[in-house]
Amino acid sequence: VDLTVRKGEVLGLVGHNGSGKSTLLRVVCGIYAPDKGTVKVEGRISALLELGAGFREELDGLENIRLSGAIMGLSPSEVEQLVAPIVAFADLGEFIEQPLRTYSSGMKARLGFSVAAALDPDVLLIDEALAVGDARFKEKSMARIQEMVAGDTTVVIVSHNQRELRRLCDRLVLLRRGKVVADGTPEA
Repeated sequence: VDLTVRKGEVLGLVGHNGSGKSTLLRVVCGIYAPDKGTVKVEGRISALLELGAGFREELDGLENIRLSGAIMGLSPSEVEQLVAPIVAFADLGEFIEQPLRTYSSGMKARLGFSVAAALDPDVLLIDEALAVGDARFKEKSMARIQEMVAGDTTVVIVSHNQRELRRLCDRLVLLRRGKVVADGTPEA
């Protein structure tokens, strides 16, 4: 894959299951090493690759927020400054103090997105994470993505939701068997 994503761009990755979309995101964020070639990312990456990725089921929401911040390399004081905004955005009420194992998949997605978006990344990678949750949270998440992009955050999103992709993306890349077969506007 030979692909350049410009600063502040919202790029959608599309293709059938097994086409390499999620694998590409994992290579970009450093979970997988590329088979050959190089990946160059400028700035801090925040990734929402699967529901609750990096979360611990036995920890409550607040503890998982702090763990995620530490994993991202933030100091304890930086993390503490983010706790209240994350809690407010996730809007989980009393569940924020319950173990993650008691959360529904939608609640985990809310917390995961809230953490990823609050870290103020330069690059945000999202893999189907906006497909879960109620309509109000989806709208809130889309508004947050648009706010981030207005602030020059680069977003790469994998989704099968054509409406969502048309609404959010500046550009779409179609993958087939790990290769780029089309690159253009959502309309094209």
